[in-house]
Amino acid sequence: MSRVSLVLRPLNPADESRMREIHRAMLADGFQFLHDDGPWDEVIERHRREALGQNLAPGRVRCSYLVAEEVNADGTAGPIVGRVSIRHELNDFLLNVGGHVGYGVAPEHRRRGHATEILRQSVALLAAEGVEKILVTCDDDNIASARTIEACGGVLEDVRPIEGEAPKRRYWISA
Repeated sequence: MSRVSLVLRPLNPADESRMREIHRAMLADGFQFLHDDGPWDEVIERHRREALGQNLAPGRVRCSYLVAEEVNADGTAGPIVGRVSIRHELNDFLLNVGGHVGYGVAPEHRRRGHATEILRQSVALLAAEGVEKILVTCDDDNIASARTIEACGGVLEDVRPIEGEAPKRRYWISA
């Protein structure tokens, strides 16, 4: 499969309608695409502060929340197809459950290589910050995500039981 042309970028005011649309579609799968349903300008500001590590809530780490947007052949912006949360460090929760990278792809854009490209670019961003080993997790029964992680060099360390949730596969990717 040829590499998908995507750009990862911060949220902007024009993204609200599409992001909320994807969020509603993915809730049916039990996936929370947006982590905040407040006023859009506040959502953008919170993510800006988190990316800078400013005024973090207890238990939070510096995190870049980026949208994945297709790039058309002529270089213009295409549709938003997904998003990624890149955690720049791990706390206990992230070490066991969440990992450095959490991504989601809109249902109508799946099986096109977008998840692999989102993860590939996320690993490159973390590597550029000096993170040498990147933890990525997925539910044990999420075969598509497991294959994506493995395609990006993920090596399975273990599968951990999580109380009240599906067990988590924990993969490490060397940057």
